[in-house]
Order: sequence, then structure tokens, then C-alpha cells
Amino acid sequence: MFEKNIKGRGAVFNPQNRFERLYIDNLNPPEWIDIIEEEIEAKIPTIYYRDESKSVIAKNNSYDLSFDYSFNPYRGCEHGCIYCYARPSHEFLGFSSGIDFETKIMVKGNAPKLLEEEFQKKSYKPDTIMFSGNTDCYQPVERKLKLTRGALEVCLNYRNPVSVITKNSLIQRDQDILKEMASLNLAAVTLSITSLDKDLIRKMEPRTSTPLKRFETIEVFAKNNIPIGVNVAPIIPGLNDEEIPAILEEAANRGAQHAGHVMLRLPYSVKDLFVDWLNREFPDRAKKVINRIREIRGGKLNSPEWGKRFSGEGELAKTIHNLFQVTCKKYHLNAKGVKLDTSNFRRIIKGQIELF
Repeated sequence: MFEKNIKGRGAVFNPQNRFERLYIDNLNPPEWIDIIEEEIEAKIPTIYYRDESKSVIAKNNSYDLSFDYSFNPYRGCEHGCIYCYARPSHEFLGFSSGIDFETKIMVKGNAPKLLEEEFQKKSYKPDTIMFSGNTDCYQPVERKLKLTRGALEVCLNYRNPVSVITKNSLIQRDQDILKEMASLNLAAVTLSITSLDKDLIRKMEPRTSTPLKRFETIEVFAKNNIPIGVNVAPIIPGLNDEEIPAILEEAANRGAQHAGHVMLRLPYSVKDLFVDWLNREFPDRAKKVINRIREIRGGKLNSPEWGKRFSGEGELAKTIHNLFQVTCKKYHLNAKGVKLDTSNFRRIIKGQIELF
């Protein structure tokens, strides 16, 4: 572990990969890695690997998720959110969930093409696809590679609905596509906002957009008639739970129509990373926050049970949930649901349009 922060990173060490028996704590990339781009002036460079996956849509069977299909053009996320529940997924690739997760990014360079090939299959049944179901599809490298934009163009062409969630105001770049999709009831967007405190965000989500830029994005999309909402996530008891009313009020004032919330999840090695970060950044509050996390997780730091993993349990969890619901009602959030349309999907094969 490091005594000081690594510039622009959330984690400062690599926990051992639970699938690997051999553990080498080495933060310097070997010479043979194919480097597409690296950060100038960063103490640890961001390295992008070519991901040769043959499919790009992931299916989940979790009844407590609001979507069945997700699209992720990147594996790993340079945003570096210290609490990210997706960090352990990097271990399936032979990496660590720590520094590796935010500095070694797998890029599906042909993601839009793979998505189109999926739509062309006779077996594909149109459904709303969640963009960023695992890692953020608008992380910094998207500015250059435009894989998410390409995939949105495919969805518009085939009339397949999408729901996008992100922490990055870069999504404003694609408002032209999303506006056209929204006019056909094919798109909804959610901005994830964890805090109004830009200093906390800089420490906790080092390469995400500032809270102000995220609220500005909500306002821009609302003015363009794109269904827009806010996700207060994760809620960290003792750290940002008191900000729920202020976040929801500002989001509503900017034009948000819907809102959601998720309690902090700390699966596998994320527990170690988060506790290390908490002790390093907030030594005076760490004990209090950890105790409150245990309070909503049955005495543990994490609970993977479906039905409880997103909401927590116990009186404190109920209090936080009630605060969220009362505030949503006060600011008329979730007054009506967003139901996207799958009926206009059209399959395009060799330039010929085949209605579903």
C-alpha cells in the first residue's frame, strides 16, 4: 500500500486476484503490452488493451435489476470510483480490482459492429439495452474512440431502445442522437450523482465530471425533451446520506423527471479498497462510516442477497429509504414512469429493412 495518493486515482494498491494463486505486486506495465494511449503527467499510465470479444450484449438474470440486457464497450473504468461494485469483474481477466481496474482498460474496438450483428440475428428479440450496466460507457477514452456514439447510431437505425446511465458530462456530445431517439420513445438517460461536494467527488470519483457539470447535463437534456433522471448512488451512511434532499432538489430544479438510489455495495476486495481509502482520506470519520455500513448490512460490510443488496436492511436503511421517497414526492420525481417502445424495432439485413 502507498502512504500517499496516486495522482488522479481512487485506489492506491492492487489487492490479490481471488482467482490467481500467484500474486505479484507490480504497478509498472511490462514492455510487451500494446499501448494505444497513455496519460501524460500521470504517475501510473492508463493502458488500453484490445478486447477481441465476439459478443457485446450481456444478459442478466437478477430479478432486482430493472434491465435484462446491458452494453459495455469497455472493461475496467478510468473514472476510478473507489467504491465501484464492478471492480471484482476485472479479476476474471487476470487483473486486480485495485489500480489495475482503473489503469488497464479493455477496449471492444468493434463494439458497434458486434451490436449490429446481434440485431441482425433472427433470434434477437427487441428489448431495452442498458448502456453502462457494468462500467461507464462515457469514461474518458470514449471522447477519442466514440464507441458508445457508434453504438447509439446503430440503436437509432434499428429502432432499439436504450437506457443510459453515466457520471460523465461527455454524454452531452451525443445529445443529437439521443434527442432523435427520444422523439421516437427510444431513449432515457440517468446521471449518477453521489455528492454536491466537489472535493469529496475528486477524492472518491477522481476522473468523473464535477457535480456542477452533471447537473448542467440534466438541464441540457431536459430542455431537449430527452427523458432525464438522477441516481443517488451509492448512498454511503455517515458520508453522503444527508445530501439526499439537496441532490434531489437540485436535480428536480434542473428538469429531472425520475430518480433512483442504491445503497453502498462492497463485494469481495472492494471492501479492502474502500476501508483503506476511508482511513486515508477521512481518518476522523472512518470508524463512524464503517459502523453504519455494518448497521445496514447485518453486521457485515457487504450483503450479496438479492432483494437486500441494493437497499440494505435494518432501521437505518429504512430511514434512508423513507427520506428518499418523501423527498422524491416533494419535488414530483417519479410522478410517472418511463416506458420505452420496442414495437418499432426493424431488422436490417444487406440494406433491406425487415420489420420485427
